[in-house]
Amino acid sequence: MEASADTSRLDRWTVGAVAVVAYCIGNVVHEGLGHGGACLLVGGRPEELNAIFFECSVDGLPSGARRWLAAGGSIANLLAALPAWVALQRLPRAWGRGRAFAWLLLVVNLLMPFGYLLFSGLGNIGDWAVVVRGLEPALAWRGALSIAGALLYFWLAPRVLMPPLEPFLGREAEQRRARARVLSVLPYLVGGFTFVAAGLLNPHGLPLVLISAVAASFGGTSLLVWYPGLWARRPAAAPEEAPLGVLRSGGWLVAAALTLIVFVGVLGPGVRFGAP
Repeated sequence: MEASADTSRLDRWTVGAVAVVAYCIGNVVHEGLGHGGACLLVGGRPEELNAIFFECSVDGLPSGARRWLAAGGSIANLLAALPAWVALQRLPRAWGRGRAFAWLLLVVNLLMPFGYLLFSGLGNIGDWAVVVRGLEPALAWRGALSIAGALLYFWLAPRVLMPPLEPFLGREAEQRRARARVLSVLPYLVGGFTFVAAGLLNPHGLPLVLISAVAASFGGTSLLVWYPGLWARRPAAAPEEAPLGVLRSGGWLVAAALTLIVFVGVLGPGVRFGAP
């Protein structure tokens, strides 16, 4: 019984470390591979890679280039979500840390683009507001973004994300709710503060922190705060099995520290390309 309890333990430091790596990878995928890759594909000139934005010159290019550049971040996130989902289907059940990482990577890479659709439709700001800018009727396009974002975020995402969380939750009602908080609210807070810490170092001021870092992290992944707790109120899917744990790992702690150095210390101020 003691061995079972030990292997089911959720080490908060390790869960936080896994969250740091997953969130930072998700944002680098969005900004670097997504916006950066689109910049190169449309013939733009990369100017700066920052933790919370990618700056690309598209002077002289058609308006479609700007749309592809704006959409590139979300497209890259969705492509990155696929191997995370496959990993959750293939990894052995006992690999708690690996499965927790794959789950959080899937969370970030799904919720960020889904949230951007809703955010852009309602607020007329962000990546997808740029994609539909100039298209008429404008209100119809914004409405379409809002409806698509709401359906993807509130209907599809929970159906994809919650079943892989189930093996971590356990049997008893209070135990399930407590473990859901550790696995969802803790990563949400860690990831959000990581984005904001990096964003505060950006050279373009506080408004960009609010529009990009806060919106993408605290806004984009806000489903983590409330939906896993609702899911945990359900009876256990496999009540005879002990819950899957996330045990202490020095390797994950080191990986998180190195990730923070690069993401906050290097990408926070930004890396410029070409002549200043």
